[in-house]
Amino acid sequence: MGPVLAGVLQLLALIAALALVYVPVGTYLAKVYSSKKHLRVERWIYKAIGANPDSEMTWPAYLRGVLAFSAVSVLFLYLLQRLQGVLPGSLGFSSVNPAQSFNTAVSFVTNTNWQSYYGEQTMGHVVQTAGLAVQNFLSAAVGIAVAVALVRGFARSRTGELGNFWADLVRGTLRVLVPMAAVAAVVLVACGVIQNFSGIDEVGQFLGGSQQWNGGAVASQEAIKELGTNGGGYFNANSAHPFENPTPFTNLFEIFLILVIPFSLTRTFGVMVGSVKQGYAILATMFTIWLGFTALMMWTEFAHHGPALQAAGGAMEGKEVRFGVGGSSLFAVATTLTSTGAVDSFHSSFTGLGGGITMLSMMLGEIAPGGTGSGLYGILIMAVIAVFIAGLMVGRTPEYLGKKIGGREMKLAACYILITPALVLVFTAASMALPTPPHSMLNSGAHGFSEVLYAFTSAANNNGSAFAGLNANTDWFNTMTGLAMLLGRFLPMVFVLALAGSLAGQQPVPVTAGTLRTEKPLFTGLLVGAILIVTGLTYFPALALGPLAEGLAS
Repeated sequence: MGPVLAGVLQLLALIAALALVYVPVGTYLAKVYSSKKHLRVERWIYKAIGANPDSEMTWPAYLRGVLAFSAVSVLFLYLLQRLQGVLPGSLGFSSVNPAQSFNTAVSFVTNTNWQSYYGEQTMGHVVQTAGLAVQNFLSAAVGIAVAVALVRGFARSRTGELGNFWADLVRGTLRVLVPMAAVAAVVLVACGVIQNFSGIDEVGQFLGGSQQWNGGAVASQEAIKELGTNGGGYFNANSAHPFENPTPFTNLFEIFLILVIPFSLTRTFGVMVGSVKQGYAILATMFTIWLGFTALMMWTEFAHHGPALQAAGGAMEGKEVRFGVGGSSLFAVATTLTSTGAVDSFHSSFTGLGGGITMLSMMLGEIAPGGTGSGLYGILIMAVIAVFIAGLMVGRTPEYLGKKIGGREMKLAACYILITPALVLVFTAASMALPTPPHSMLNSGAHGFSEVLYAFTSAANNNGSAFAGLNANTDWFNTMTGLAMLLGRFLPMVFVLALAGSLAGQQPVPVTAGTLRTEKPLFTGLLVGAILIVTGLTYFPALALGPLAEGLAS
């Protein structure tokens, strides 16, 4: 079997698996967030934190809950790293330095999981499991909660109430993420991913030294790392490491875990707003972009330029032989079109255009299908933009799901789509203009610029992957990427929740002959076009200086 055919068959198998679980998972999620009942363990948690799960929140109260919980999480994870040297199970590792502790705490709480350190040489078992793995669950649950709040804004009328953040957080963790991750972890262990709390072992000797590896609860963290679109690996090599991702099957299974909740949330959206066709329209948009980017990535990486690539069956530099070009391309697109950031190959070694595709995937806003929750609320914001554009074309007040899109709604949507590009471009420009930050670049020229552009694109979009050639473990990059992650996560949530509150307070308008049918293929095409045009106009100059220049020169 040729490598191209193998890649296509993997793609088809992945689509079939996602289609199989789409309806049951999406419907179950809708039931979880619509239920009025509380499990016993949930009631214990509410009592412990002093929350009333039955009290409804307006959007400012919901936002305060998100911000307060996230702030406490950052502080807890920061202190856990700073105290690592005196904690049991530290494997002899010292406390993490302040700048890196701040960066890592912000990274995992914001669902970014950017790592400027070697995981197996920096973090002991306690920090990995009680700190990083716990935040993998909680940050994903926060993202889904905010998305559900926006969906309620579309579904409700004449009220400013969006549900209860604490109930949404607890349900998302206990009823969705924990059971799904437990099943996924069992599958991974059965397929060879390690799960233990062993110390540091010498596994081989060579001239002048020896090779050492430490174990860890890798399978359990790997499961939620992918399922929650987190991305932070137990080891520096991330999902290219055989302890995290040993076989082609586990590679495809991990891609499935990355995509299953973001795609299924479109079904949840359709059920909660009372029209599954609306969910299918959003799904079609996500799927069209994802499939197109996957096909384009495979084409660029399988293209044979010279005898070396012909012999290898594609651009194999930086890729694991056990995954090949097909599996690596699938993983790269899935991890950058979502907010995952896990890698099974090194994006810096992709072809110039292939590296550009990974960057463009993040620049879209990671909405095809995007992160757990963040992908859904991101594409719904773009749907509001698309409806507004359609309204301008026909001279009619735009409406979406029975809600008028007026000046307030458009200002909030515009702020949402502008904040992340502003962070990316400003931080990249500052890093290139100052004398010291460029010293972190491994390469000069277009590829070196791409390393810095990729870093801040990844940080501000809460992705977490890197071009690998950049030394980001400096005070400048630890601090600046930390700020980019914080602002890129929570400022957009302010606009999302404010929009949800504005929509929930409206009186629904009746459907007329002039209403744009947003469940039709025409709207899907309009939405795809709006996403690509807005992204292209925003980022094309920066892409032209980096990956496009490199790709055209090669």
